[in-house]
Amino acid sequence: MSTVDPVPLVDEGLGNSAYLVDLGDCRALAVDVSLDLRSTWQAARRRGLTLAFAADTHLHADFVSGSRQLAATEGTRVLASAAGHREFAHTGLRDGDEVDLGGLRLRALATPGHTHEHLSFLLLDGDRPAGVFTGGSLLVGAAARTDLVAPDQTEALARRQYASLHRLAELPDELAVWPTHGAGSFCSAPPGAQRTSTIGAEKTHNSLLRAENEDAFVTDLLDSLGSFPPYFLRLPEHNRRGPAVLDTDPALPSLDVARVRSLRADGAQVIDVRPVRQFAAGHIPCALSIPLRPVFASWLGWLADPERPLVIVRSDDQDPAEIAWQAVKIGYTNLAGELAGGMPTWTAADQPTTTTRLVDADEITREHVVDVRQDAEFTAGHIPGATHVELGALSDIADSLPRTPTVVMCGHGERAMGAASLLEQAGHRDLAVLEGGPDDWAETTGGSLEGGA
Repeated sequence: MSTVDPVPLVDEGLGNSAYLVDLGDCRALAVDVSLDLRSTWQAARRRGLTLAFAADTHLHADFVSGSRQLAATEGTRVLASAAGHREFAHTGLRDGDEVDLGGLRLRALATPGHTHEHLSFLLLDGDRPAGVFTGGSLLVGAAARTDLVAPDQTEALARRQYASLHRLAELPDELAVWPTHGAGSFCSAPPGAQRTSTIGAEKTHNSLLRAENEDAFVTDLLDSLGSFPPYFLRLPEHNRRGPAVLDTDPALPSLDVARVRSLRADGAQVIDVRPVRQFAAGHIPCALSIPLRPVFASWLGWLADPERPLVIVRSDDQDPAEIAWQAVKIGYTNLAGELAGGMPTWTAADQPTTTTRLVDADEITREHVVDVRQDAEFTAGHIPGATHVELGALSDIADSLPRTPTVVMCGHGERAMGAASLLEQAGHRDLAVLEGGPDDWAETTGGSLEGGA
């Protein structure tokens, strides 16, 4: 086998990996890069490489592709499935097509399932296979979800995913597997999984590849599917039509208090990205709490309205460029700007604020407990008697929850504060957020967690 070793460009928040391949002549191939190209540019320039090719394995649902941006700014040649019918300049590839990269070659393998037009890319060094970019097909210990197109196509796509995985399994056992989706991805990679593998390792350890038959595979795959952010349903078409090319890096314009008040009056939503304790100590009434951290983009895309102008409130030590890039890479171009000076400016102008109480596990007595973690987390262990509502579904049922003293909890506090802010918007009062999670409650109180739903 070849020793070609792509540089992984990992987005921990989205749980995805892009790849940079040195083609050996000061040129590079980029695979599945997002519009946030900062790490791609940095990796290429550090190695003295120009980005000659950009390949997309599929029409991405979880991020805006950066391939069109590279084509416009770097003259990069875009490689993608002809069946994707992209509406911008690219080289459309079909099963078996090859592209000469200059010494290395890229062969398209049709592997539908995650999407209809999905391709895997077999990288060849001469006649020797170096590895395969499997995108959203074969993952480490899993396969990507098949329910992002339409409910009535989910099972049919799962059956195509079965065939695609078994096609890939026919490649040499020692061949490197370079997936796009990894641990933390809502496209269904198991938590804690390694980000790369080999065909042989997957044949041995991937339970989906070892399913007894196609029906068993479909059952196992569909049973593993959890919820996903609603923006996943919009981005494939956005990527097909072609994302707008950025003329400059995204930024957050400064907004004074009067402008923020005017925007709010016209329907803008305030997104407070400060840490939980800062938000709890005082925030603009009805602001939505989404603390800035690696997973900020996912929760912004899950909870914030893509059509309403968004006003950001941040602390001095938070990078405004990071906020802007995380928004843009999931297609959120509706950031109106940020409150200049943050909350100190707001309070100095005698504007209203509100607080949210933080509690420790031993302070929970008779309050109604709402656990907003994902289904699998709740099933693994929760406080007895807790009401379970995933954070992403909370807005839909907030009005039906009892308006009694309520403690909101998650695993650490960030999602719980987001939930408390949503409940506040829905008119709930006497809310508190648990600092910590169920394990902290069990350790502090000596109580036992319940399993199951």
